[in-house]
Amino acid sequence: MARRIRMGLIGGGPGSFIGPVHAMAARLDGQIDLVAGVFSRDAARNALAAAGYGVDPARAYADVEALLAQEALRPDGIDFVTIATPNAHHAAAATAAIDAGVAVLSDKPMTATLAEAQQIVARLAHNPVPFGLTYTYTGYPLVREMRARVAAGAIGTLRKVAVEYSQGWLAGAAESRQAQWRLDPARSGEGGCIADIGVHAFHLAEFIGGTPVVRLAADLGSVVHGRALDDDCQVFLRFANGARGLLMASQVMTGEGNGLAIRLYGSTGGLRWSQEEPNHFDWLREDGGLERVRAGDPSLGAAARRATRLPGGHPEGLIEALGNLYRDFAGSLAGEPGSLVPDAGQGLRGMAFIAASVAASRAGAGWVEFAP
Repeated sequence: MARRIRMGLIGGGPGSFIGPVHAMAARLDGQIDLVAGVFSRDAARNALAAAGYGVDPARAYADVEALLAQEALRPDGIDFVTIATPNAHHAAAATAAIDAGVAVLSDKPMTATLAEAQQIVARLAHNPVPFGLTYTYTGYPLVREMRARVAAGAIGTLRKVAVEYSQGWLAGAAESRQAQWRLDPARSGEGGCIADIGVHAFHLAEFIGGTPVVRLAADLGSVVHGRALDDDCQVFLRFANGARGLLMASQVMTGEGNGLAIRLYGSTGGLRWSQEEPNHFDWLREDGGLERVRAGDPSLGAAARRATRLPGGHPEGLIEALGNLYRDFAGSLAGEPGSLVPDAGQGLRGMAFIAASVAASRAGAGWVEFAP
């Protein structure tokens, strides 16, 4: 890479969970510098965040428009922005960046509504800039290895996918700022749990399985009384090749942490992986045998090896996985091939999945066609 890539961060102010995670991941490989941002609409909090990130106070801007305008005047201005705000602010920030010709890496989901996502895709068609989504779990080396093995026929014809994302942090009172915005339709959009973690599970199923969902049947609910958005979800899936699937996502499973897990079964074998134990997956054989595949193993394919930083036996986790997406994105900005960062089309599919699941559940519609 000829030079270091310069990043602006939108969001990530004091109290943010994901902002500091993005900052750490972006800096992990020494290719990206966080040099500017709009961290908070409150001036004092904005300045405090800039100091914490090591950003020049003069480059902590009051709003996105000022960030883009002033950075465009600098010889060392930003190359891309990361959007790490509540969902309701994604579309406006992304649109402003696209119109300014600045690349965008956005936290998921792409927007708050499907209509906003469609507008962004249309805008990109007229003013193309690099655009990526941080579906973080696609950055894990062994997720990329499973994807490659499924594509190579290691489990035969895909027949069954079971993906679950179990959390318990919203099982009681939702008093934190992180909980409050996720349960507020004005800030989250029309989906709650389905938009926060269900869309991760949906994207992972398509990413590893290599075949798109074409039909679904959804049952979304608010288990905790009084909530305006869902906190518990079940969605049946049917894939283009006829494979059957089940997606479960819940934030009211008391005591659970971040239990994203996936199992895929084909005509000659199966694969199973858990995000809470990300450094191995099991390869189940047709004859009843089982092989445990470990991170760092010399037998891994090129995509997994490229995403691995440490020798086998040295655990890598969420920061490294997100760092792989940042490294891929930085490489694509420099004209390098091989990026696996989810693009705007995949972001649109995620928003369509949220919208279809919410609508089908509310209508009690049973199976509906899914063709975004």
